[in-house]
Amino acid sequence: MEIHEGAAVASDSVLDFSRLSLTTFNVNSVSDERKRDTKQLYLNYNRLASLPLSVSLFCNLEFLDISNNGLSAICEGITRLTSLKTLIAKNNRLDEFSLPKEFGSLQLEVLNFSGNRFEEIPLQCMKLLRLQSLSFGGNRLKSIPEEIENLTSLELLYLGGNLITAIPPEVANLPYLSYLVLCDNRIQSVPPQLTRLHSLRSLSLHNNLLTYLPREILCLVHLQELSLRGNPLVVRFVKEMTYDPPSLLELAGRTVKSRNIPYYPYDLPSNLLRYLDLASKCPNPKCAGVYFDSCVRQIKFVDFCGKYRLPLMHYLCSPECTSPCSSNPQSDAESEEESSVPAYRLQRVLLG
Repeated sequence: MEIHEGAAVASDSVLDFSRLSLTTFNVNSVSDERKRDTKQLYLNYNRLASLPLSVSLFCNLEFLDISNNGLSAICEGITRLTSLKTLIAKNNRLDEFSLPKEFGSLQLEVLNFSGNRFEEIPLQCMKLLRLQSLSFGGNRLKSIPEEIENLTSLELLYLGGNLITAIPPEVANLPYLSYLVLCDNRIQSVPPQLTRLHSLRSLSLHNNLLTYLPREILCLVHLQELSLRGNPLVVRFVKEMTYDPPSLLELAGRTVKSRNIPYYPYDLPSNLLRYLDLASKCPNPKCAGVYFDSCVRQIKFVDFCGKYRLPLMHYLCSPECTSPCSSNPQSDAESEEESSVPAYRLQRVLLG
């Protein structure tokens, strides 16, 4: 069996062409049988400017590493690799225009484009419905596309080291997401919808622009690690008393819900029934009120693990639910849910 000079053969299914200073990839010396049997191909640490079309000749390939080259384009031939599960393409010169049009037809489970020049995540990647791990760390991303919610098999999302300013609520529609890495960005707030990430175990938010967290973060029952160091988290108890008076519709809805006035589906139009279902209970244990759109935003500290106090955002039904004169950070608005958070709920809180 002939093999390219310098290539390492770890087994019948593995070909290693890494660190050979290749500028082209000549497979003429690789037998047809060897091409069929190869499942892992290493082309990392070479000098390839584009992924050569000859890679498509490895028809049963499952793993391809093309990291640390000078790649600025990936050829259309990669879409012929119907068995490809893992593509590692770190530290190249790829951007959102480098992928073939049909890239989304691949059956990838792991995709790593970290250390490239992407300013946005290509929409082709949002069609990779079998993806379990997606990494775009160390690029130039400014946003996360709403279509991220299409990747419902995703377990790890790594977007650290970019220019992202906001987390779209669509991220919360990833039912199996366990690891979310958004460190070293420009994120100013965390959407409360993230409470729907019931599988989330690790949330990395260090080195952003966060000044508070939504109180809903307490509902992430499987969260074991929360990294917050390097954020301008508030260092004193702050209340924001901006308050838009409720509309007549909201006042009526509040009355119905807070006084438990009975109603039935045939009593009201469907749009009003849906509106009443949107009522949120005021978290102040001394208040039985509800709110819909009009509320008072309040930042307060909550104990985590008996050691750290984190600023969480609360939404109260009216200014009367606050305690402006209280100097105690644990104000009247604190509920039992937040006053005692078991240590097992967050095993590691990294603040410094």
